[in-house]
Amino acid sequence: MAALWDTLVGPFAEFAFMRRALVATLALSLSAAPLGVFLTLRRMSLLGDALSHAVLPGVAVGFMLFGLSLPAMALGGVVAGLLVAGIAGMVSRATSLKEDASLAALYLVALALGVALISRQGSQLDLLHILFGSALGVDAPGLLMVAAVSSVSLLVLAAGYRGLVLETFDPVFMRASGSRGWIWQQGFLVLVVLNLVAGFQTLGTLMAVGLMMLPAVSARLWHDHLSAQLINASAQAVVASMAGLLLSYHLNTPSGPTIIGCAGVLYALSLLVSPGGWLPRLMMRPHRVG
Repeated sequence: MAALWDTLVGPFAEFAFMRRALVATLALSLSAAPLGVFLTLRRMSLLGDALSHAVLPGVAVGFMLFGLSLPAMALGGVVAGLLVAGIAGMVSRATSLKEDASLAALYLVALALGVALISRQGSQLDLLHILFGSALGVDAPGLLMVAAVSSVSLLVLAAGYRGLVLETFDPVFMRASGSRGWIWQQGFLVLVVLNLVAGFQTLGTLMAVGLMMLPAVSARLWHDHLSAQLINASAQAVVASMAGLLLSYHLNTPSGPTIIGCAGVLYALSLLVSPGGWLPRLMMRPHRVG
């Protein structure tokens, strides 16, 4: 019993940096995973990945001007993410390219530009820290930023839940009824960018999208009802965060990739045993007789 306590609870009880990392990742789990559910329902799953790369040039500019200043890098990331999303929309409206194609092209350029800027100004360690983060290195200002973004995201989702659901499932009816659907879409994209930027210190710009999308995709395999998907996605993100932090501590592995790896394990299990997974579908197939 004592060994189990030392393994599962001891690190959080003994070390303040583990408690800060736990609170930060749990806050992200509660706000980012539900956004991932809406992204999957809107068939915009790759948008989260694109925007997570798109914030990098802004983070890089903040780093070049102010060093490892979290507010400066966060502000730069938000501006860059919204700018790339806006430019992608303008390109799709002015040309024959679809928005996903223009976004794919822009985020690749943004990723290359961000890596080049950070590599020129900082060390390889700085680049790795920004790309992959360090949940175990979250400080008090970083924790406050994550908590603030998570709280605002949950409040906005709760207040605008009905409108967001309607715009997700029936945007034609929303436009026909006189509602401005683009306001909901742009507000939703702002929340996505804010959560990706909030997650870059703990999970890095490349890993932050994992806690948003992997639990959301897994949740769709378990439930058809939206509210159940939202709860399941947050629960899976919480489990992955706690398991990832413990494994990272005991095995001395990078915290961000370890957390996303745990989310990947839950996704693999969902693929196998969930109602929408492989094994139940295999058992439901009719068997030939004779």
